[in-house]
Amino acid sequence: MRPAHMARWSARHPWRAIVGWFVFVLLCLGAGIAAGSNPATTKDFWVGEAGHAESMATDGGLQRRPTEHILIRAKSGPLDTERAAAAARDLTARMDALSEVDSVAPPVRSTDGTALRVTVVMNGAELDAKKNVVPLLDRTAQVAAAHPDLIVEETGSPAISKGVNDQRGEDLALSERLSLPVTLVILLIVFGSVVMAGVPLLLALSSIAATMGLAMLASHLMPDPGVGTNMILLMGLAVGVDYTLFYLKREREERARADGRLGPEALVELAAATAGRAVVVSGLAVIVCTATLYLATDVIFSSLATGTILVVAVAVLSSLTVLPALLVKLGHRAERRIAKKAARRAKRGTPTPAKPAKAGKPENGRVFGTVMRPAQRHPAITLCVSVLVMLAVATPALGLKLIDPGKDTFSRSIPAMQVYDRLTAAFPELLVKHEVVARSTPDRGPEVRQALTELGRTAQTDPLFARTPEPVVRTSADGRISVLELAVPYPAPSHEAIASLDHLRERYIAEDIGKLKGTDIAVSGDVARGQDYVHHERGKLPLVIGFLLLLTFVTTALAFRSVIVGLLGVVLNLLSAAAALGALVLVFQGTWAEGVLDFDSLGAIASRVPLFLFVLLFGLSMDYQVFVVSRIKEAMEHGMTARAAVVDGIDRSAKVVTSAALVMVTIFAAFVFLHLTEMKQMGFCLAVAVLLDAVVIRMMILPSALLLLGERAWRPLRRPRRGVPEAPSARPLRHVG
Repeated sequence: MRPAHMARWSARHPWRAIVGWFVFVLLCLGAGIAAGSNPATTKDFWVGEAGHAESMATDGGLQRRPTEHILIRAKSGPLDTERAAAAARDLTARMDALSEVDSVAPPVRSTDGTALRVTVVMNGAELDAKKNVVPLLDRTAQVAAAHPDLIVEETGSPAISKGVNDQRGEDLALSERLSLPVTLVILLIVFGSVVMAGVPLLLALSSIAATMGLAMLASHLMPDPGVGTNMILLMGLAVGVDYTLFYLKREREERARADGRLGPEALVELAAATAGRAVVVSGLAVIVCTATLYLATDVIFSSLATGTILVVAVAVLSSLTVLPALLVKLGHRAERRIAKKAARRAKRGTPTPAKPAKAGKPENGRVFGTVMRPAQRHPAITLCVSVLVMLAVATPALGLKLIDPGKDTFSRSIPAMQVYDRLTAAFPELLVKHEVVARSTPDRGPEVRQALTELGRTAQTDPLFARTPEPVVRTSADGRISVLELAVPYPAPSHEAIASLDHLRERYIAEDIGKLKGTDIAVSGDVARGQDYVHHERGKLPLVIGFLLLLTFVTTALAFRSVIVGLLGVVLNLLSAAAALGALVLVFQGTWAEGVLDFDSLGAIASRVPLFLFVLLFGLSMDYQVFVVSRIKEAMEHGMTARAAVVDGIDRSAKVVTSAALVMVTIFAAFVFLHLTEMKQMGFCLAVAVLLDAVVIRMMILPSALLLLGERAWRPLRRPRRGVPEAPSARPLRHVG
C-alpha cells in the first residue's frame, strides 16, 4: 500500500487509526512483557582465541567464576591484626550462609601489612553475578557496621558491573531530562503551538514503547546484551521526531497553499503523497544501512542493529497511520474554532475581517539565506573551500587508536571502582590474570600439567609478570582440560599488560607447550578478551563499510533513478563520517579536553565507536539526503530547470532539515554529560556529525555540487518514458513544495 493510500484511509477513519495505533502499542508491550527478555550469556561474547580458550575451559567445568574481594583496612594508623582477623571471621560466617556464595577463601595479608583481603567465589554464571551480588554487598555493610574501628569494603567484577548498570540508568534518566525539554522548545519555535509541538513527542514516545515490547520478542531470536534499550531510546526520539516534523511541515505548506479551499483530509493526502514517500524511503535507507551491523557477527552490534531497525520501522509506521489521523482531528478542531469565532462576531454584528494579502517572503530567514548564498553565487569556490574544511577536520582520524574499554576505564565515581583502586594498590597481582587453557587426551594430561607448571615458572622470570608462589594448574575431572593462571601487576589497558600477553602467546607457549603434539592451547583473560575483540572488529570493519557503501549507493540510485546522485550521496556520507571521526580523535584521544567535557582520556577511542559511527551516520545522513533531494526532484518534475530546482529545493528544505538536525544534536549531545567514556564519545561524535551534515554538507557542499553538475546529475530522471513527450518549457507551473 502506498503512503498516500494509507494516509487516505487514516484521514477518512481517524478514530479507527488512532485507537488502532495505541492498541498496537499496548499489544507490542504486552507481548514483550509476557515473553520476557532473553539476556545474552557469557558464550555469546566469545571472540577469537580468548573465546576459544573460554569455550574449552567451560567444557571442562573450569570457566571463570564470578568473584568478589572484601578489603579490610584500618581507619587510621597501622592495621590491628587481631581485630582484622575477627572481622574476617565474621565476614566469612555471614558469607557462607548465603545461597549466592560458593566458597570463601582464607584471608590474605598484603605485602606491606596495611590490608587484609577475603575472596568470595559466587555461584551462577558470570553475567548473572551483577544481579546476585546485592546480598553480598549487604553482608559486607553489616560487617562494616559491626566493626566501626575498621574499614570493610567490597569490590569485584560483579559489584563493578552493578555499579556501572546503576550509573547507566542514572545517566539515561539525566539525558532524558536534558533532551526532552530542549526538543520541546525547538518544536515550539518551529510550530508556534503547544499542541502541534506535542504531536512529534507523543508519536516518538509511543513508537519507543512499542519497540521495547518488540525488542523483548526479538531477543528470543538474538540474545539481548543489555545495550539495545539505550539505542531504542536514542534513535526512537531522534527519528520519531524527525519523521513527524517533516510530515507536519509539509502539511502546513499544503494548508497555506490551499488558503482554506481544501479540507483536512485532502491536505493530509497531499502531504502523504510527497513527505510520506520521503519518510518511507528515508526509513528504508536507515534500516538497510543499519542492517550491515549484522555482518560484524558481534552480539552487541546485532542488538544495536535490531533495536535501531525496529524503532525506525515503527516510527515510519506511526508517521503513515496515526499521524494523518491526528492531523485530520486537529484540522477539524481548528475549523470548529474558526467557525465559533465567526458565529460570535456575527451575533455581535461585527464583520469578519478580511485576510490581508500575504506579501511574498522567503521560506527561510536571513540566517539561512546568508549560509546558502555562497553556494548559489559561487558554487565552485564554495565546494572547494567546504570540502577542504571537512578534510581538515577529518585529518586527526589518521592517528586513530582503538581500545576495548574494560573495567579499568570505568568512572571512578562508582564506589566499587574506588575500592578496586585501593585493592589493586595493596594487591597488584589482582590487576590482570592471563588464563592459559590446554586441551588434550586424558592420557596426555600429566604431561600437559607439567608443561603448564614449567610455563608458569618461566613466565615469573619475566618482569612483566607478578612474582607468586608455585604455579597452580587446575584440571577437569576427566583430565582433558587444564588451566594455568598467571598474574600481571599492570592494569589491563597498559602497554605492559598487552606486552605480557604477546610474550605469553608468541614466546613462552611456543617454547614450553607448543611442541606437545595433539594439544590445543589458547589464552584468555581480561587483556586477551579486549585485544581479540579489537582485532575482530578491525577485521570486520572493511566488510561492513564495503557493504554499507554499496547498499547506500543502490538505495539512493534506485530511489532517485540517478547514478550520479547515488555516487554523490556515498561521497558526502563518507566525508561527513570522516570529519566526525576526526573531531572525535582530536577531542577524546588527547587530554586537552578532559576538564571541559569531564572525562579521563583513554589515549584511544573505544573500539565499538568507529564501526557504529559509520553505520549510524550513513543512515542518519540518508535522512537529510532523501528529504533535500526529494524536494529538488519534485521541482524538476514540475518543469523547473536543474539550477532553479536545486535553489528552490534547498531553500524549502533548509529550515525543516536544520530544525530536525537541532533535535538530533540535542539528543546526542546529552550523552556527552554521561559518565561512561564510551557513551560520551558516541554522543559527541554523533552530535558533531549531524551538525556538520545538516549545515556544511546539505547547505553548502550538496547544492554546490548539484549546481555545477546541472542537468547531468538528473538525466536518468528527466528521460521521457516511451510514448510520453517531454513537457514543454512553456507549461504553467504549480508552486512546488
